[in-house]
Amino acid sequence: MTAGSALHTPLCDLLGCRYPIVQTGMGWVSGARLTAATTAAGGFGILGAATMTLPMLTEAIRSVKQKTTRPFGVNLRPDQDDLDARIALLVDERIRLVSFAGPPGKEVVKRLRDAGLLTMVTVGARRHAEKMAGIGVDLLIAQGGEGGGHTGEIATTLLLPQVCDAVKIPVIAAGGFHDGRGLVAALAYGASGIAMGTRFLLTKDSTVPDEIKAMYLATKPDGTVVTRHIDGAPQRVIRTPVIDGLEKAGPVRRFFRALRSAMRFRKLTGGSRLGLWREGRAMRARAELPWSQLLMAANAPMMTRASMVEGRADVGILPTGQVVGLIEELPTVAELIDRIVADAEATLARLAPRLPAVPPARLEDGHDRAHA
Repeated sequence: MTAGSALHTPLCDLLGCRYPIVQTGMGWVSGARLTAATTAAGGFGILGAATMTLPMLTEAIRSVKQKTTRPFGVNLRPDQDDLDARIALLVDERIRLVSFAGPPGKEVVKRLRDAGLLTMVTVGARRHAEKMAGIGVDLLIAQGGEGGGHTGEIATTLLLPQVCDAVKIPVIAAGGFHDGRGLVAALAYGASGIAMGTRFLLTKDSTVPDEIKAMYLATKPDGTVVTRHIDGAPQRVIRTPVIDGLEKAGPVRRFFRALRSAMRFRKLTGGSRLGLWREGRAMRARAELPWSQLLMAANAPMMTRASMVEGRADVGILPTGQVVGLIEELPTVAELIDRIVADAEATLARLAPRLPAVPPARLEDGHDRAHA
């Protein structure tokens, strides 16, 4: 991709990638293999580190670096008890970008910026974009309601132009993207590129079990649902018997399931009981949520792990964007990115104006001579 190409956007220069295509940091999904494959193929991969222990994150970073010399990113939770240690690691490893699914504090953004690291936050509303830009964030992902996992209510076609008009930093479009036509559409709205989760999950380089991928491929465009019964926040997932059961369960059953999930999540990610308490207290103060709903927050990562790692769709959930209904096969990441770029270039060529070889001469009064 040459610097003069319409597909070579400011995002490419900022992130050091060949194409303006970002693979999002999905917990339990975007590990070293998927991130390295995306980065090596010319996109920008992001490690989903929010579900990793600190030693696991260290190993994953070094594994990616063994597979590619291109820059990549790491996704963190802003409320993690060991956030300082994780940031210190990313600074030492000279990671290009740190992404956050939730809003980081101004001091965190400043610390990363002072160390030469870029910060990126996912937003679902114009006011959130303005706030994040105001504290010094370098990039934004504007995710429309079509997106998978935790998502908002505003469609990408409405959210994206709002965010692009509201801020002066690069904006990446997410929610409903899977091909080159979508990339061109995002650029037309003012974005600097696209971010995809579901489309990268459904590749041969993804470590998600084959039986789970088969369930995704069998899902129709109307086979997803947005529910609050997983962790209290709206989350788009594939409609399964597990989701039906959660929506029918009473509050007591959901509470004790959430408590078990919180303890398991703490153990798997290396957190302490005190750290879990601190995180919960900080989230409660920031979001003004009851403790029962905060405990439910551990449900999503644990139920996602059950399916994405253990292949247990009978007890797990399947986070997804609505775009899942348009995906029918599992290419390699390299094949996918090459296809998106070729499709985007063909789309741009199709849309290019067909100017006449010799423009008609104009009269001083503005009328064509041919019609004078």
